[in-house]
Amino acid sequence: MTMQFKATEYEVVDRSAVITLARPHRGNAWTGRMHAEYRHRLAEAEANPSVRTIVVTGKGNAFCVGGDSEALSGHAERGGYDDGLRGTQAQPGYGVAPEFDHQFAYHFGLTKPVIAAINGPAAGVGLVLACFADLRFARTGVKLTTAHGKLNLPAEYGLSWQLPRLIGLTHAMDLLLTSRVVMTDEAAHMGMINKLYDTNDELMANTLEFAANLASTVSARSLTETRHQVYTDLHGDVASSVQTSLDLLNDMMGDDDYHKGVKALTEKRSPDF
Repeated sequence: MTMQFKATEYEVVDRSAVITLARPHRGNAWTGRMHAEYRHRLAEAEANPSVRTIVVTGKGNAFCVGGDSEALSGHAERGGYDDGLRGTQAQPGYGVAPEFDHQFAYHFGLTKPVIAAINGPAAGVGLVLACFADLRFARTGVKLTTAHGKLNLPAEYGLSWQLPRLIGLTHAMDLLLTSRVVMTDEAAHMGMINKLYDTNDELMANTLEFAANLASTVSARSLTETRHQVYTDLHGDVASSVQTSLDLLNDMMGDDDYHKGVKALTEKRSPDF
């Protein structure tokens, strides 16, 4: 059955799949439908061999303001949580490691880097989504918040695991315990944001330029294996990390892209993958 898309948009720009959360009238608030569509969009990007990177952003003036308030009211009435997902869902990133086969952790199993372009407020699950991206670029002066504490909720979707690893325990405890609003400028100082831009036009243009450069100067397999090494190592030990790197080194030296890279190095030019 073909999915009807109502909450997301998708386009391929150069070699980047751009997934846009598209409920601007609700601040791109998260719903079960949006989550189902998002997973499908990721799976589509994963399956397209011409796509090398994935960019996630929001439509209008918000990235994602968190769970839709109407859905949150429904949870309160039912006295429990319902993620709104129905039926069989796309499973991008699944099958790489058992630790990754969970909501949002599936990002770790993807073969392609994910870059969040935070064009507006990101709260609750919206901040979770941004934090599970590999890189985060943002507009200056944008509000971010974990939000959960103001709703008598726990840290959501593994953010208590992810945030300390992104910005350190001290900053993470600040944001997780207080649920205070932090601007992207302060978040960049904490280490959550890779780079800031003054306007959304600059944000998207530079994000796509960065993604295009990544796709042309780093081989696809190197991107895949490096991501998996990093996220697997976060769950493992140094001995396993060293051994895996050696095994991959021997294997990947047989790839054509290795020879392309060596040739470019000896000719003192950038590789073109």
